[in-house]
Parts: sequence; C-alpha cells; structure tokens
Amino acid sequence: MTALTQYERLESIGLWRDDPEAQRREVLVRFGEATLVLSDPRSEIPLSHWSLPAVERRNPGVLPALYAPGADALETLELDDADMIVALEKVRGAVAAAIPRPGRLRGAVLGGLMLTVVALGVFWVPDALITHTASVVPASQRAEFGQMALDDVVRLTGAPCDNQQGLRALAALSERVFGPLDTPILYVVRDGVPLGLHLPGDVIVLSNKLISTANGPEALAGAALAEGQRRTLQDPMIPLLTHAGLRATFRLLTTGELSPAAVQGYGETILRATPAPLADEPLLAAFKDARIPSSAYGYALDPTGESSLTLIEADPFRGLSPTPLIPDGDWVALQGLCSG
Repeated sequence: MTALTQYERLESIGLWRDDPEAQRREVLVRFGEATLVLSDPRSEIPLSHWSLPAVERRNPGVLPALYAPGADALETLELDDADMIVALEKVRGAVAAAIPRPGRLRGAVLGGLMLTVVALGVFWVPDALITHTASVVPASQRAEFGQMALDDVVRLTGAPCDNQQGLRALAALSERVFGPLDTPILYVVRDGVPLGLHLPGDVIVLSNKLISTANGPEALAGAALAEGQRRTLQDPMIPLLTHAGLRATFRLLTTGELSPAAVQGYGETILRATPAPLADEPLLAAFKDARIPSSAYGYALDPTGESSLTLIEADPFRGLSPTPLIPDGDWVALQGLCSG
C-alpha cells in the first residue's frame, strides 16, 4: 500500500541528482507507505530512500516540480508526472495540516472527547492510553517521530555512515530482504548498537561490525530481517511513547503534536533495552521465505554458537550452495560504507 489509500501502487519516472554538481539521472520513483524509493529504471536497484514527511518542494507552482528530501539536503528530484506530483502534494498538505494551531477544531474536539471520557469514569489506564494513541498515529507522523528518535540515537552512536556507493548498496540490500514495497530505511552506525534496533516509520539501525567482521552480507541481512520481525511483535511507537510519558502522549492524542523534548533521552533507553526474544520457528520461516541463510546471523548473535544453535543447525539453506544476496560489487560498496 501507499501513504494514500486511493493508490495501490504509484510510480513514475523522474530526474535525480545526488548532489548539485552531479549530472541528472533518470530514476524510477516509487511511492510507498512512509517512503519515496528512487531506483534505477533498468535494474530497479534502489539508489535512495526519502522519508515522505521530510520531502519539500523547492519550486512551488513551477513545472517540472523540484523536490528534495529535506531543507538542507543535497539531493534533488525533478518530476513532471501529474499523478505523482498530486500525491506528493497531498502528503505534504497532510503533514502541514497535522501541525497544531491555536484553536484548532480537531484538537478541541478530541480534547473534549477525552475530557468526557474522564468525566464519565471510563477506565483509561496508562498502558491503554499509550496503546490507543500509538494505534492512531498516521504513517506520515510515524516517519517524523522515527526521525526524531534516530536523531537522539545518533547523538550517542555517531552519525550514520554515509558513503554514497555504500548507501545505494544498503538500499538494494533492504529491497532484497524485504521486497520492493514499503521497504524499510536501513542505517549503519559505527559504534553503540550491539547488532540492530528498529524505530517508528520503518527505520532499522544496524551495527557496522555486521559488515567489518563478516565475509559477506548474510549477517547484515539477517540482523535487518530479525529487526523486521521484532517490529511485528510490538508497535515501535509504544516504547517511544512510554519514554515520552503520559502528558506527552495525551498531548499527541489531543493535538497531534509530539515535542522533540519528549523524545530526548530515548537513545539511552533503546540502546540499554534488551531486544525482544524471537521464537526460533517463525524466525527460521522468515529466513526461508526471504531466501537468506540463518547461520551467519546465528554466529553474529553468539560467535560460539551455543546460544544460537538452532539458527545455525536448522539453517534452511545449510549444506546448499549459497546464492549471492547481492552482487559482489554491492558487497564491496557496503564494506566501504563507513570509510568516508
């Protein structure tokens, strides 16, 4: 699905620059639930992922429309496809409409409803408030809050690795693991993350040691797949709102606003948290469905193999000749991801 329910699948051709001095390049632009994916139109290898709520238009009212993935971004995208432009403008309008304003009717109505609930004495325990609020946060705001959480995480881990060739290979690996629709945005950091973690808005953060100590991309792909499984066990908005507290959660529910100050310190919280355990059987099934060997991830979890023996011995591709997950050139690019 896409961020707009009237479109099951929306894509067009655009012209992309990865920096102002680069030559324009034709790309396939695919509209997802929370991201815009730019791919090579021949190979469909992803070249860049943009968070939809961060996309801004640089030339309102002018065609071809010129977009960027943020105010300070170097990348730009030219579009002249009317459907794609309309869809992007609808998302940008929805994001702008979500910004709280004094006297806003939605906030007043929701606030009144909440006061009525309290006045009527309906049981509304803290966990229920957080769970309910998480369930009504739209995809565009999830991506926004995920970016806020990522900003707090990288305060501790350092900025994500950003070698351009490596980022393209990382986007290709994400599509290989998760498929072409609603592909998560993968980030790799040098330090601070044991193996991986996930954040709202389809954001997965992985450790560079999955690359630097490995002979291939299987461990990195396995860690990404495992985090993808963990995000299905619990809505990633719930631990973020638990950290933010009841006052911030109530404000989000009634006004649509979550202050960046409420997210401060979440980096420490999530980096200290013990990852949710994954049952072996469904995890192995996920590895099999994704056609990824599980043993490399098992050894990444425990180099001795003692605590991850099932992932190693029950590897669905054990004893089979491995099929490369990505081309050798992409693996070489991934090895250089953190070299910049």
